[in-house]
Amino acid sequence: MKVSPSKQNAKFETTQSNGQRLPARSEIIQFISENSGHAGKREIAKAFNLKGDAKIWLRDLLRELIADGSIEKRGKSNVKSGSPPPIAVLQVFARDTDGGLLGHPIDWQDGAPPAIKIVVSRHGKQPTFGIGDQILAKVFRGKTGNRHEWTARLIRKIDKERKNILGVLRKSEKQQWFIEPIDRRNGEVKIADSEGFAFKQGDLVEVEVNQNRYGLKNGVIRNVLGEVDSEKAVSMIAVIAHDIPYIFPQEVLDQAETASTAELDGRDDWREIPFVTIDPSDAKDHDDAVYASPDDNPDNCGGFVLRVAIADVAYYVRSNTAMDREAFKRSNSVYFPDRVIPMLPERISNDLCSLREMVDRPALAVTMIFDKSGRKRQHKFHRVMMRSVAKLSYLQAQNAIDGNPDEKAAPLLEAVLRPLWQAYDVLKKGRNQRQPLELDLPERKINLDEDGRIKDVVTPLRLDAHKLIEEFMIQANVCAAETLRNNKQALLYRIHDQPSMAKQESLREFLNSMGLPLARGSELTPAKINTILQKVENTDRQELVNQVVLRSQSQAEYSPYNIGHFGLHLINYAHFTSPIRRYADLIVHRALIKALALGKDGLTDQEEANLEEIATQISINERRAMAAERETVDRLVAHYLADKIGAVFEARIAGVTKAGLFVSLQKLGADGFVPISSLRDDYYHFDETRHTLVGERSNHGYQLGDVVTVKLLEALPIAGALRFEMQTAPRRLAPSSQSYHKSKKPGRRSRKR
Repeated sequence: MKVSPSKQNAKFETTQSNGQRLPARSEIIQFISENSGHAGKREIAKAFNLKGDAKIWLRDLLRELIADGSIEKRGKSNVKSGSPPPIAVLQVFARDTDGGLLGHPIDWQDGAPPAIKIVVSRHGKQPTFGIGDQILAKVFRGKTGNRHEWTARLIRKIDKERKNILGVLRKSEKQQWFIEPIDRRNGEVKIADSEGFAFKQGDLVEVEVNQNRYGLKNGVIRNVLGEVDSEKAVSMIAVIAHDIPYIFPQEVLDQAETASTAELDGRDDWREIPFVTIDPSDAKDHDDAVYASPDDNPDNCGGFVLRVAIADVAYYVRSNTAMDREAFKRSNSVYFPDRVIPMLPERISNDLCSLREMVDRPALAVTMIFDKSGRKRQHKFHRVMMRSVAKLSYLQAQNAIDGNPDEKAAPLLEAVLRPLWQAYDVLKKGRNQRQPLELDLPERKINLDEDGRIKDVVTPLRLDAHKLIEEFMIQANVCAAETLRNNKQALLYRIHDQPSMAKQESLREFLNSMGLPLARGSELTPAKINTILQKVENTDRQELVNQVVLRSQSQAEYSPYNIGHFGLHLINYAHFTSPIRRYADLIVHRALIKALALGKDGLTDQEEANLEEIATQISINERRAMAAERETVDRLVAHYLADKIGAVFEARIAGVTKAGLFVSLQKLGADGFVPISSLRDDYYHFDETRHTLVGERSNHGYQLGDVVTVKLLEALPIAGALRFEMQTAPRRLAPSSQSYHKSKKPGRRSRKR
């Protein structure tokens, strides 16, 4: 008889009728705790010699442990809740009483991060890092009796090759130059040398700092970025502050300039296939081209053959070359309103690897065959030489399909564009069956004038042309992951975990408060969330619910361990289609070349052994790029609004905290803050479940997603900070089960008028 895990005594053993011993819950948890990162269902079953029905019992028990928060699913393994990942980037923050270094994971999100003891080399060598440094390390469960639950062993130090900081130049009464750092934690720096740069007081400069043991730090000016109130100077702050490499070493530039054009030798000749590239109108590099035609196989009536060709970056960027090392250090291109910091030199990204029209270009391509219902029948990868017949913008292609082709698109309409749209109609059927997460969160684009000032902020139209290219690329990415997995070739997956149990519960509570029940206990799927989103579509609650759902999601990342992609509702997914701007795609290209014997420039054994480290580093750098892009927009908008103090704006509440309200300006998309101390008409309490600030006496307040009017009180361009005063009166909120009068943690008292 099978024993339910919920009936099992946590202290004593239980048995099945076949005599198998079933371990106690505590034993399972202890094993997972002691084997962090190596405790999948298979490993646990092997450790406790579980077979047959006992494996089903184990599966059910693991689900219960995840549901009650005892353990967490991480990749294919299970870890005890609150455990750091087996490979992590640690910030060294202190020494213990024995003088040893302590670190904590930099991306820790669940409460206070654990203090991890960093173990020095067995050979007694002193560490080459100290407090304030970041290291990549393997993390282990500490030995019994060790007061530190976790220990770590260094893989490598994450070097910051240049100790550069950004600051504003000031001259002292003694005519000595100093900089006031943008990041106040750095402290004042005395200028020892200007390296021949011309500068003046108030300029924003990049300074290489010499770390003195005592006294004021000295620095050498390495770059003058201009007046501090210049938009072009402001846009460089995030680049420097986040240590984003923006100058290519000469060795890398030389390697790019001497690269020779790829030949047809050993490639399939696809130059007669009329591929087109469809990109934004201002795109400078084109790494994907598409073509589709009806399948002439009588067994696949109504089906389509799709071809996607991707720039063959692996041919030009070989493993462990100077260009490859620089690309890994950057990990991705970074996009700002006034500039792009590319992953690869311009000679590669905008020339040799860009699929220019009517120019022969090497590519890694995939042929995909779909039936009329959108189900993929088969696919195959090729290394080819191709030639794009036209470079089109999204709007050009869409206008042609809508009956208004221009001179360039008209000749392509029937032979190239219409079959693409017909193929997309087929893919949509498969997408609708798959039910990926359908969040409606429009993006805004900042347009600058010639002087780098904000000209306008627009919300680009979401065209079918965008969706077509997106779906073609998703399918190509799926093919890459499936091919590599079927060939048992190690790769980097693009993974997106389902929301944690805590976030799921928080989402359920919020939706219940809105009268939108989400069943508890059943598996959360994108389709179930989509049902909720459809109920609020075109209502005044649409923005609020979309925002809360977004906040409940996990962050996508790269990993050699596959857990699927929750948002796209896909089992196998990898990034393959943008190798010019993403290092992960380049790794996948190399893996395909190796697995399918398409050349000698495939993934090396060393890269394969280091995939965990590569995945961790490029995931960190992706977040670095996202933060830099977001901060730059904030600074540009703050600069734009600096002379508009006192102006009134329409905004939407984008965040609710104990300290106050974050608001997003409707037109500009910029975020600002309304301190709770400025809400003077009541005592306000933070209701985390409903995302509200609620007045204790009136039960009136503000909720995430509310449209409000705010007045600008302060704009700080360097910090990218905006402070507002609320102009909209609080609205009556639905009754809450929470009693604010009896709260043990009352909200902050607002000042009365």
